[in-house]
Amino acid sequence: MAQRGLAAEFWQVPAVTRAYTAACVLTTAAVQLELITPFQLYFNPDLIFRKFQVWRLVTNFLFFGPLGFSFFFNMLFLFQLFGLLASLFFLGQAFTIMLVYVWSRRNPDLRMNFFGLLNFQAPFLPWVLMGFSLLLGNSVLVDLLGIAVGHIYYFLEDVFPNQPGGKKLLLTPSFLKLIFDDPEEDPNYRPLPEEQPGMDPVDRQQ
Repeated sequence: MAQRGLAAEFWQVPAVTRAYTAACVLTTAAVQLELITPFQLYFNPDLIFRKFQVWRLVTNFLFFGPLGFSFFFNMLFLFQLFGLLASLFFLGQAFTIMLVYVWSRRNPDLRMNFFGLLNFQAPFLPWVLMGFSLLLGNSVLVDLLGIAVGHIYYFLEDVFPNQPGGKKLLLTPSFLKLIFDDPEEDPNYRPLPEEQPGMDPVDRQQ
């Protein structure tokens, strides 16, 4: 029954969150089973642009370090909200913290409870997570990177456009709009009589 409940919960989340979470779990499992190594995943511009190992542009967002409490903790927040090796540069945790930061700033009045121990407003959540990561012995540099990127995105997307003289700087590329948006209706389009709703069939024949 518990497995069915987890499966039902998994399929209820948005497809993007579901796909990203599954990719993170599969990538971490592959490392744990020694099918691949973290050295094949981390972000390295030299290997990307000189050796054409372009998969690193994606895989560095999918690996959160070895299986453990920290991994499941990150997956929990990633799964609910959307959404490390010290010597290598992985961005999965930074991406999660960035999402948490943006979400928390957009929900400033929401009260949070951290494992029944702390009660605080949502904007403090990224800092609580960073403190918890520090207690686990992890480096906070990646968390700070995620918070910094999240703050820049929040400012450019939610704050600056609403300021006097401000404007929206983060625009969706046109090719993505063509792929995902519904086509715009032509204002000069005139529907055929048979396409007009409410018209009597006799009138259509005439």
